[in-house]
Amino acid sequence: MTATTGMRRTAQRSMVYQAIVQLGGHCTADQITEELRRTRPTFPRSTVYRGLEALTAAGTIYAAHLGEGATHYELASGEHHHAVCQVCGGVLHIQEELVSALEAHLEEGHHFKPLRTEVLVVGICDSCSRTPGRRAERRRTIDPHFHFTDSDGERG
Repeated sequence: MTATTGMRRTAQRSMVYQAIVQLGGHCTADQITEELRRTRPTFPRSTVYRGLEALTAAGTIYAAHLGEGATHYELASGEHHHAVCQVCGGVLHIQEELVSALEAHLEEGHHFKPLRTEVLVVGICDSCSRTPGRRAERRRTIDPHFHFTDSDGERG
């Protein structure tokens, strides 16, 4: 957590933040509560929600609404755009360059100036398309270094 956010740093907020780090991101409030209760069995769920609210408002974490279900939290690191597998819930981060290209297309080709862009693509990941009936216990990051290719086979 950074000290420049203007948010008051508390032990509880630090613990919520560290739980997100420990879980690797894309975790729900319930998963964060469960993680914290491993070492502090009575850690209040309401404290987790208040911590998540404060950390999100400060821009320290990002609340991702990945289709249906609970909100997922991850460390803030710029804009977040996702592709989500509807079978296993796996998450793929979409490169900012692709979103910038879409925004440029809208501006140049349609005289439409985007003010805020949120991209969520729902589909089926490669693993699930090869293994029908698969279901993950918790959302996972699908190959975070994956690069899309354009029609000429060039990496994007």
